[in-house]
Amino acid sequence: MMKRFFSVVFTLILLGLTVVPCFAGEKKDYSHLEGTTLNVYNWGEYISDGAEGALDVNKEFEKRYGITVNYSNYESNENMYNKLQSGGANYDVIIPSDYMIAKLVEEDMLAELDFSNIPNYKYVMEKYRGLYYDPDNKYSVPYTVGMVGLIYNTKIVKEKPDSWGVLWDEQYAGKILMFNNPRDAFGVAQCYLGQSINTGNLKDWDKAIEALKAQNHLVSSYVMDEVFNKMENGEAALAPYYAGDFLTMQEINPDLAFVYPKEGVNFFVDAMCIPKTAENKEAAELYINFMLEEEIAVANANYLCYATPHSNVLESDDYDLKDNKVLYPDEKDTPKTQMFQNLDYETQNYMNMLWNELKIEGNSNLDAYIGLSVTAVLIISYAVYKFIKKKKREAMY
Repeated sequence: MMKRFFSVVFTLILLGLTVVPCFAGEKKDYSHLEGTTLNVYNWGEYISDGAEGALDVNKEFEKRYGITVNYSNYESNENMYNKLQSGGANYDVIIPSDYMIAKLVEEDMLAELDFSNIPNYKYVMEKYRGLYYDPDNKYSVPYTVGMVGLIYNTKIVKEKPDSWGVLWDEQYAGKILMFNNPRDAFGVAQCYLGQSINTGNLKDWDKAIEALKAQNHLVSSYVMDEVFNKMENGEAALAPYYAGDFLTMQEINPDLAFVYPKEGVNFFVDAMCIPKTAENKEAAELYINFMLEEEIAVANANYLCYATPHSNVLESDDYDLKDNKVLYPDEKDTPKTQMFQNLDYETQNYMNMLWNELKIEGNSNLDAYIGLSVTAVLIISYAVYKFIKKKKREAMY
């Protein structure tokens, strides 16, 4: 009996030594995807594109898998959302921010990911998993993380600022830039006022819009990607923007400096997702997995200058920014942070209405008429929403 037992054990060991390595080394065949097209929709300046000798990530993916990458950019989460909602174009991979992911999930616009096709997900650090916008890790894979701060030109701003209040300083009139999207712009004002950036109290939003209106005459431009040229060329003194982008600008203009204001800042996660309307989901999951390969993730992290959620990148000798104190401040220098969350319909609509009121001020007559029309639509929508809500409440009683 014992002899038979050892014979069986020996046979199983041999099988383990031969069969298991065969399966362990087996790679999935993606040849059937050759010749297909993958539509990727990403922020501007947000991927290693081959500039200045950097790795061209999309070309590397095309070369490796024979899949054409149709790559296009957006300037804000809101622009991306409007494009998706309109149905004017289908995308296979998008890279929205946390609060927008929550909105897309709530509106059933994202596909659940098949993580068997994304084994490199294991490199995403635990602290960036299970966050509020995707608590069960079904819809998203973190791409970059970061914080908003204040960029200033030391040739114009002589003393190091420590507060968002400098954006309301009259001595810098005509030299101040501001975010050209409502969530980030309101976020700056709300941090300055000591509010929650996710407040549902409409009176808080009234106070925030009054602050933004009081700042309006000081602002030379409301910007997104335009901030690069304006700050790099020394055209502006101050701009709130993302920490990673500051590092890119400082390489061009060493007179630029950066602070995290004492009132607190927005902390964000941008993550890769697949819309439900995607026509090439398998290739999309392959692309996401590819983006998590160490060589690719290091190339992106070095090029973008954003903080990384990728464990192997932080340990890589090829990562140039692992000790950068803007991206990875010491605990004593880490600012107070808040994450944007998806606002309820009433608050979202009210914010957009206030934002359009702000943008009307100082615009040309034509722009004003357009703005008034948009605002009128928003006001009517808001009134209809309140009426329906009231009727539903009355019906309950």
